Amino acid sequence: MIDLHTHSLFSDGELVPSELVRRLEAMGYSCVAITDHVDSSNLDFVTPRLAKVARDLNQRQSVNVIPGVEITHVPSELIGSLVREARELGAEIVLVHGETILEPLPEGTNRAAILAGVDILAHPGLIDLEDIKLAAERGVYLEISARQGHSLTNGHVARWAKEFGAQLVLNSDAHSIHDLMTRQFAQRVAHGSGLEDKALEEMLANSRELIEKIR
Repeated sequence: MIDLHTHSLFSDGELVPSELVRRLEAMGYSCVAITDHVDSSNLDFVTPRLAKVARDLNQRQSVNVIPGVEITHVPSELIGSLVREARELGAEIVLVHGETILEPLPEGTNRAAILAGVDILAHPGLIDLEDIKLAAERGVYLEISARQGHSLTNGHVARWAKEFGAQLVLNSDAHSIHDLMTRQFAQRVAHGSGLEDKALEEMLANSRELIEKIR
């Protein structure tokens, strides 16, 4: 299993990175990205620390740990510069917190993230079809989310991503041990999104493809 969207206590997760990774190692995971919430106030604090712990852990256990960030609730005009700064500081994977229907994200966040060249647009809510087309053109992966609430629009994202050729990945957006996905649960999330039986394997293949691109 692979999960490219998780949180530690460097933002609003419950676990230190080492415990998060150890629990996933015990579950048989091959790769995890730790992508804590950032804006301009903490980007320069969080990113180097996640990069350091990833280097330490990757020498000593079996799970490939990727340091990343999830740029969250920032004005759309700031997204491009924050994406660039995150990469300069050591983030190997960059997500933007998409326009989930649960939260008051600034309008235009989805499009700004895609134009900025993020790796994954997380839980993009009722994303406009033009933005899905743009994501497909620019190689930005769209997330099918296993997180309660954010998963409410998975069907919309899955349907139109398939229609327009945008690539999907399935992530937990884990904040606690209770959010970590087994393969069986991930399969159920894929089915609940209206996707076919083979969709989970396709999304895991997309995750592997993305990892190869960034590494």
